[in-house]
Amino acid sequence: MQDKDSFQKFLFDALHIRGEWVRLNDSFSQAVKDKNYPPLIESLLGETAVASVLLTGTLKFEGRLSIHARGAGPVTLLTAEASHQKTFRCLSHYQSDLPDSNDLQELLGQAQLAITIDPVNGQRYQGIVPLERHRLTDCLAHYFELSEQLDSFFMFATNEHAAYGLMLQKLPGYREIEDQDAWERIVKLAETLGPREFADNDNATLSHRLFHQEDVTLFDPETVSFACTCSRERSLASIRSLGKDEALDILESEPVIGIDCQFCNAHYEFDRSEIHHLFGIGPTH
Repeated sequence: MQDKDSFQKFLFDALHIRGEWVRLNDSFSQAVKDKNYPPLIESLLGETAVASVLLTGTLKFEGRLSIHARGAGPVTLLTAEASHQKTFRCLSHYQSDLPDSNDLQELLGQAQLAITIDPVNGQRYQGIVPLERHRLTDCLAHYFELSEQLDSFFMFATNEHAAYGLMLQKLPGYREIEDQDAWERIVKLAETLGPREFADNDNATLSHRLFHQEDVTLFDPETVSFACTCSRERSLASIRSLGKDEALDILESEPVIGIDCQFCNAHYEFDRSEIHHLFGIGPTH
C-alpha cells in the first residue's frame, strides 16, 4: 500500500485547521527488532513513536524532538525521539508483571511526560506535563492546551509491528472564522475512523472518506525511517562521564570497555590505548 512509512500534512483551507497523518510500517519493525517486547509494550511504544513524528510537524527549525516518561509503575521508561528529517528511534523498559491494561497512569504510576525540543542552533526547550490523563492522546492534547493554547486532537492505532497516527490542530486564525462549529465537526468525523480502516486505506482515501464535504489540501508525503543517533564518539563521551578512575577499574578486569546501544543494539568496544588517549594518560614504562 502507498503511504507506508510516511508523514503527510493536510489543511482545511477555509477553516484554519491543520492535520497530519503518520504511518510507521517497516520503520517501526526495525525500531523494535530483536527487542521481544510484549504486545502491550510494543503498542504503547508504537503510539509514542508516532507521536514524536507527528510533533516534528510543529518544528520550524532543524533539530530533534523527544517524548520521555520515567515511571514508578510496571513501565519504568517510555521514550521516543524524532528529527526534522523524519527519522525516529524509541525504547521502553518495563517489569515482568505487567497488568492487563493500557491505562497510562496504571502502567507508569507517578510520572511526568517531558517533551523536549533540541534545535541544532538555539536553546534547548523542555515542557513538562503531569501524567493526569489515562491515554497518551489525551496527555498530548493537554500539553498543547497548556503550552500553546491550541486545541489539538490525536488518534493512534497499532497492530503487529506497525503504528499509525492522526493529529488535528486549530491554527491561531480559527477564532476569526465564521464557522465556529468547524472544530467540533471535524473532530467528530475523525473519531469515526477505526483501527482496521486506518491500516487498510491510504491517506488520500481516508481524507476523502472522512472529510469529503470540506475543502482539504493534502500535501506531498515525506518518508519516515528508523535511524539511531548512537556513534563511537557518543559512546566515548559516556565513558568520559564515568570518570578516569572508574574506566580504569573496568580495564583491570576486562580487556576492553563495551558499550551497547539500547535503541539499535549496536555494540562499541574501546581498548586500553583508546581509554588512555581519552583521558590524556601518557605511556607507562
